[in-house]
Amino acid sequence: MLESAPVRLPDPATVDVVALTRAICDIPSVSGDERALADAVEALLRSAPHLEVLRDGDTVLARTRLGRAQRVVIAGHLDTVPIQGNLPTELRTAPDGGSLLWGRGTVDMKGGVAVALYLAMTLPEPGKDVTWVFYDHEEVEADLNGLGRVVRTNPDWLAADFAVLGEPTAGGIEGGCNGTLRAEIRTHGTTAHSARAWKGHNAIHDAAEVLHRLARYTPAEVDVDGLVYREGLNAVAISGGIAGNMIPDECAVTVNYRFAPSATPEQAFAHVQEVFESFDVALIDAAAGARPGLNHPAAVDFLEAVTAVTGGVAGPKYGWTDVARFTELGIPAVNFGPGDPMLAHADDEQVAIDEISTCTTALAAWLSTPVTSSHDDAPDGTERR
Repeated sequence: MLESAPVRLPDPATVDVVALTRAICDIPSVSGDERALADAVEALLRSAPHLEVLRDGDTVLARTRLGRAQRVVIAGHLDTVPIQGNLPTELRTAPDGGSLLWGRGTVDMKGGVAVALYLAMTLPEPGKDVTWVFYDHEEVEADLNGLGRVVRTNPDWLAADFAVLGEPTAGGIEGGCNGTLRAEIRTHGTTAHSARAWKGHNAIHDAAEVLHRLARYTPAEVDVDGLVYREGLNAVAISGGIAGNMIPDECAVTVNYRFAPSATPEQAFAHVQEVFESFDVALIDAAAGARPGLNHPAAVDFLEAVTAVTGGVAGPKYGWTDVARFTELGIPAVNFGPGDPMLAHADDEQVAIDEISTCTTALAAWLSTPVTSSHDDAPDGTERR
């Protein structure tokens, strides 16, 4: 059987960033199926003589080695959630008469990937050394995350003074991110034949109190370094039951707690245990958030350069993103990219054409500006090259 020809991406020297976005989106890359897109990204990057290209699984990195005073990371994930009849992409007209690109991945986050890939190819001599990262498996379990894999196996590849994650922010700047955890709230009963229910105890009925506490719960709004993060505690799954004629002896309500980055995962879990006092509470998984870090000199430079183009202001990132991984490495990081985050994962994902172009212009302006002082040494003196 003949193998299919590899897919190719257009050379940014011949197309604009919107056309590149559409080409990237039209290569399906649901989590676990990123290989074709990763191959296309790698092939394009290897055609640029100013870049050194590295690969780990379906994560592709490219970096300049210009000896600049500062190194920054620009990162974005290649995978999407499942396709729901929303590919191939379509160019559409917005209600205000503007142009939209509609389809899976246009918001989360192939618009941001396209901005990064376009600039990686068209900025051969930026004012800062840049490490471009295009990684796999962001939309699934954390232990599969390609960026996390690189952190574990090749952390030196990510050494930098500052990082920008191209997650959708509608062209604004979102600092830090909420932490997240999942926990199971279990109730226990006694089995019996449903015709003689009084002989048992129904665990599913006991879960009503779990749901009642969730319904009464008021999520907090927490100020962290000048940005207000909205928390949330919600049931996301419920399971229980043995058979249609049996009283269930166990029920589990899975809750997801999105907590402000001022709290540790341990503190967040303690809060969940407090909310569900008297119940059996088990932690399933947890990931720390990231404080905004917008007072770091590199972040200040970024905000000034980008907002001079976009006119936007900094706000909080309510969801969890991989800025938290950079924070764990001691690298301040922000979220910045095209697309309304409220449309992430929606079947009608769509991004304004002008937003893609504006983000590209803003990021190029920042990258093209050299720094006047060096932050390029890690705290241990390791050169960040």
